[in-house]
Amino acid sequence: MHSLPPTPSSPPAPLITQHMVIVLAAMTCALLCVLGLNTTLHCVVRCTRRAISDPAGWVAARRLNAGLRQSDVLSLPITVFAAAAVVRCPICLSDLTDGDKMRVLPACGHGFHVGCIDKWLLSHRSCPTCRRRLSSPQKSTPPAIV
Repeated sequence: MHSLPPTPSSPPAPLITQHMVIVLAAMTCALLCVLGLNTTLHCVVRCTRRAISDPAGWVAARRLNAGLRQSDVLSLPITVFAAAAVVRCPICLSDLTDGDKMRVLPACGHGFHVGCIDKWLLSHRSCPTCRRRLSSPQKSTPPAIV
């Protein structure tokens, strides 16, 4: 008998197709978005409940972290910088030069450009370098730590 030559067979289909990879990636992204949204909503609900249950405490906490009054900021002492060494303003990151006006915080003695620290203190009640909390300006000023 005559044997027939083997017929060419098609290669086996891949187990994971390109379409399956795309669908799996889309489902993973959707899952991550849903988890992020769930976390965000959970935080919003928790903060809202806290604000509703204790409005006085919520307002007090916000006031505690609010900046100083403009009159308090303007009453802080201003000095003129005289360079003993190269000193950089931690807020704007530029060097203080001879004759620059700087404000030295009485609570900690850290110094900054007047414009930089005034803007900071109107929205924050702490030193940007050491985070020491500032209260009303004090009369005496410790030596500047720069």
